[in-house]
Amino acid sequence: MFKYRKRVLAASAAIALAAGLAACGGDDGGESSDNPTGDAAATGEAGGTLNYLIYAPIEHVDPQRIYVGRDITNFSRTVYRQLVTFPISTDPEVSNTPVPDLATDTGTSEQGGKVWSFTVKDGVKWEDGQPITCEDFKYGASRVFATDVITGGPNYLLSYLDIPTDEKTGLPAYNGPYKGDGQELFDKAITCDGNTITYNFKKPWPDFPLAVAGLHMMDPYRQDKDQGDKSNFQIFSNGPYKLEGTWSKNKGATLVRNENYDPATDDPDNIRRALPESIVFNIGQTTETIYDQLIADSGDAQTAVTGQRVPPAYYNQIEGAVADRSSLQASPYVDYLVPNFRNMTDPKVREALKVATNAEAWINAGGGEKAYAPAESIVNPAVVGYQDNPAFSGPQEGDPEAAKALLEEAGVQTPFPITFTYPSSETADKQAAALKETWDAAGFDVTLDGLGDTYYDVIQKPNKESDVIWGGWGADWPSAITVTPPLFDSRINLTQNSDGQDYGAYKSDEFNSLVDQAQEAGTLEDQTAALQEADIVLGQDVAYIPLEIAQFYFLYGSKVTGFTTTPASSMYPDLGAIGVES
Repeated sequence: MFKYRKRVLAASAAIALAAGLAACGGDDGGESSDNPTGDAAATGEAGGTLNYLIYAPIEHVDPQRIYVGRDITNFSRTVYRQLVTFPISTDPEVSNTPVPDLATDTGTSEQGGKVWSFTVKDGVKWEDGQPITCEDFKYGASRVFATDVITGGPNYLLSYLDIPTDEKTGLPAYNGPYKGDGQELFDKAITCDGNTITYNFKKPWPDFPLAVAGLHMMDPYRQDKDQGDKSNFQIFSNGPYKLEGTWSKNKGATLVRNENYDPATDDPDNIRRALPESIVFNIGQTTETIYDQLIADSGDAQTAVTGQRVPPAYYNQIEGAVADRSSLQASPYVDYLVPNFRNMTDPKVREALKVATNAEAWINAGGGEKAYAPAESIVNPAVVGYQDNPAFSGPQEGDPEAAKALLEEAGVQTPFPITFTYPSSETADKQAAALKETWDAAGFDVTLDGLGDTYYDVIQKPNKESDVIWGGWGADWPSAITVTPPLFDSRINLTQNSDGQDYGAYKSDEFNSLVDQAQEAGTLEDQTAALQEADIVLGQDVAYIPLEIAQFYFLYGSKVTGFTTTPASSMYPDLGAIGVES
């Protein structure tokens, strides 16, 4: 249903996580499961054209700005390689363990994880045949600090890299390669010695290789190819495919073979099989149109996959031979709401919104148990550090009368007008209407603001008119340190030009202090304790309202081979494994 899913539940060989994902990844009610043997078998031959059907525009193809789980893996398997990456496997313990990619190994650390070094392989090249250098990796990381230009991407480097903070802005004293202020500070924090790159952090980052594998923020970038914001829809490849022509935001693009890619520097069996001769990203058809084609299984739909979930109205058509081409899996994502703290300043009004939220009606309107499971935190239960948040343990169906009493206590004039912004689709519109019903009954006057074009670049704008905003999030790697801090730490999110991932512009010194405790903790237990306390603060402030945990229900064409969804692919179709009958 929703076409925007932020981030991948990416990585770690932690046995607890592996068990959690394995337990929720099997058959469901007779629907075909995704390769229950736990191996993504290498099936299919090279050749043919794979079609990837997408509804809404992809907002970023610039590696340092990509922050949607589906897109992170799609580009990892095709055009962007990383120092380390995640392999193809449906076994979470395998899929969530980084392996070397552009680096010779998975990195070495010193000083308790405050210093990390990697050596770039010999013979790896850009699409024009020039070698990929240590300086390319250093330049790529520098772009993350240009917060006025490279917006929307992950911001962990801003708080971890050993660069002082500017007292006026609260941001690092280095502001990226375009302005260059503080360049000498950056040059000390990331150094090159031949092919070896070293990252110096101000605090321990013991799971840094997981962050590298799970995101593109550390990807190499050729300085002579950088056009700042104009690079948002440009692809300069170092993977098995390259862009043919240009990327159209509203129509998509075609990837073709990159003649300067050398599979001998890669792992074609376990990372990138690169089976299709070309891959067409077809953007703009509605989810319903996509599933009409997939169910009919005619024309290009026979060689198609999609990241769009089966609409609930189509569930009864997924049967017989059609069901043999389906995949139903638990996802790593939690969907949630955030109040806009610039507009909804009264805590009693936010509490009233929470109390009136009918998550059960939202789930039912979205397809019920096949589409969602209930959520009591923004943290997915499979993530280390999860706990039920006591602020959200009340009735799932909402309580309009109790919410109305809270609005009366707040002394605000009712009906209290609010605008709810969400990514529109036929199903999402029904879900939004279900929320509106109990919100209106509680004394709110709700305007539904469904966006049909791009989404995250709109809700990240500081001057947006939204009062309540939909979001979806999965851990960048399996720790709550990659959920609540990147979403609600105002210091790394709120800038003049963007709210980053803190869509509701939430600011809390108490929460930020607990984040600092977690990031500086010497043990996982201490980190977890601080993060759990931080989540309680978020609940008390109504910084978010959890809606549900999404299920991923997909259909694919009859000529698609090796179809698999893996933890490494955020449980979307894994283009590293998939081929087509040519």
